[in-house]
Amino acid sequence: MSLKSGLRLILASSEAVPFCKTGGLADVAGSLSVYLQDEVDQLALFVPYYRAIAKDKNIKTEAIAGDFIVPVAGRQEKVSLRRAVIPGPNGSQGWAYFVDHPGYFDRDGLYQVKGQDHPDNAERFILFARAVIEGAKYIGFKPDVIHCHDWQSALIPVYLKTAYLVDAYFRKTASVLTIHNIAYQGFFPPKILETAGLPQEEFRMEKLEFYGSVNFLKGGLVYADILNTVSPTYAGEIQSSPEFGRGLEGVLKARAGDLFGVLNGIDTKIWDPKTDPHLPVNYNGSKDPGRYLEAKAKCKAKLQKMLGLSPSIKTPLLGMVGRLDTQKGIDLAVGAFEKLLKQRDIQVAILGVGDPNYQKILIAMNEKYPNKFSATFEFSEPLAHLIYAAGDFFLMPSRFEPCGLSQMIAMRYGTLPIVTKTGGLADTVTSEKGFVCLDFTVPAFTSAVEQALRVHNDPSARHKLMAKAIATDFSWNVSVKRYIELYEKALKKQLV
Repeated sequence: MSLKSGLRLILASSEAVPFCKTGGLADVAGSLSVYLQDEVDQLALFVPYYRAIAKDKNIKTEAIAGDFIVPVAGRQEKVSLRRAVIPGPNGSQGWAYFVDHPGYFDRDGLYQVKGQDHPDNAERFILFARAVIEGAKYIGFKPDVIHCHDWQSALIPVYLKTAYLVDAYFRKTASVLTIHNIAYQGFFPPKILETAGLPQEEFRMEKLEFYGSVNFLKGGLVYADILNTVSPTYAGEIQSSPEFGRGLEGVLKARAGDLFGVLNGIDTKIWDPKTDPHLPVNYNGSKDPGRYLEAKAKCKAKLQKMLGLSPSIKTPLLGMVGRLDTQKGIDLAVGAFEKLLKQRDIQVAILGVGDPNYQKILIAMNEKYPNKFSATFEFSEPLAHLIYAAGDFFLMPSRFEPCGLSQMIAMRYGTLPIVTKTGGLADTVTSEKGFVCLDFTVPAFTSAVEQALRVHNDPSARHKLMAKAIATDFSWNVSVKRYIELYEKALKKQLV
């Protein structure tokens, strides 16, 4: 079969832009549903029909007539589908199908409300997994490959190899499972197997059992034909130790021949300084750092005015956008700020939410250095874009980072990243286009920032780094071709 002309692909994800989002999973699933269209014959994306989607006036969906049955907890649940068009990059068209079950999905929050998980999350995503399979049959979409994402859809490969093993409709269907962050695995009590309609024999160490619990992600790792994660370095890290593998390193090592790292891309239409509507002036598209700096100076002036920072174009501006927690290295950043704000002429702009204790520390810094430091605790798309464009440097001192998109966005905007050497950061940032901290300590990260500040005062060295960073291709073009290769591998395994 020629994949470009013949592959019928289903993407199954619990979130996907532009429909619903809590994190990077949504960006990846949404981007793949767009950019894979030119490489396959037919594409369908399945996501739950959350209340947030139903209420979004910008999302136009249409109902598919009728409903179908999905067994959950011994009950026969009625499920229906809605759909919306996914425009492709070159005039192609895919479809997003929304699994509509008000009892499970018509509620606030995709996974949580007020910081607490929905108590029936296991049932919700059991239904979702089976609804993808049954929904495909209902609409007559016979997939060659089902590409699943994270624990919320990881039971799909399990079902294909168990409950649907003798179903002729899926006899040739292969599965691929992508791990976006192995810290999230989906642990539930053993009785959940009965809810899922899976036999008790699945509760074994070599299958779904995990230290006395059922682990949805582990099930997918055992049963999917091909596994991948979102950067080559992270693929090695999660096999290397419990620190990275979170208890699944043994399973991953056993399947090392079927595990691959495919670096994520960024949506270069959204993240484009040439057309970005959130900037006061757009970059002219030139890869000349000097021209970038002219435009970035105007962006910096706007950001300084907006955040109450001193109006100084020459003062180095350090930006940080993301979750405020130790995984993202906020403690390392705070430790560096405490020294650098006292001793250096710098400015810091932080945007994000997270650990309340660190928010208090950042508020105190804001009060102590009102003209040099700003922390905004919310998610603001316009402000995020402006920080990427206005910054001289972008901070990502993560302790682990499966892929990371922010460092790629920063480089596209000519903002040099200062990162730790882990996961996707190690795969995307080198000393030729940024600054890499080798140790996860405050002194080491402070030293990396000080190195960047020295380069800031050397225009020739700075321009050289910027030119390399700006020229790096972080589009989805390369990644999409790698996924096509994984689908080929999955199909070959399925046919054996």
